[in-house]
Amino acid sequence: MNAQLKIVGQTPEMLGLETVLVGSLPATLLTDDAPDRYTVEAVFTRKTDRDEVAAIQGSEMRAHLSANGYPTVELRVADRRLEIANTNLEELHDGLAAVIAERLAEVSADLQADREIAAHRFQDASDREQVRAASVAALAESVVFARRAAPVIGDDDARIEDWVEEGGASR
Repeated sequence: MNAQLKIVGQTPEMLGLETVLVGSLPATLLTDDAPDRYTVEAVFTRKTDRDEVAAIQGSEMRAHLSANGYPTVELRVADRRLEIANTNLEELHDGLAAVIAERLAEVSADLQADREIAAHRFQDASDREQVRAASVAALAESVVFARRAAPVIGDDDARIEDWVEEGGASR
């Protein structure tokens, strides 16, 4: 078994957000008709993987946002974008962006640590399997298909005499 996980030896950058997609914002911002809350789209620093998406859209993230004062904010991943619903630019500017950034870094670090542990466990199991396979091969190689030497059978009188001398019979 000589397989490697794709994460072994890699140190991917932490997941983060780069910029807000201005084109996705409501056209009425900074006017009297501007909505109080809306969806803001931000671009990730890199492509997310399925574990990151699950963590971002999961209940722990919602609980984290609520615990930090943002109970109505919802996050959804769409390709390389994070859709931040029920918020506004002012709220993001005043602290929500930092809360999201910190949590994304925690998610990345936790997942990377979990993957490193899994990679080490996989490598240990692979090493044990190689040792076991080598032991089986060595044992199999030690098997010799050769005839045993036939036992020497002496005459019956000599064997009876030995038995008598040992006290096995009375004369």
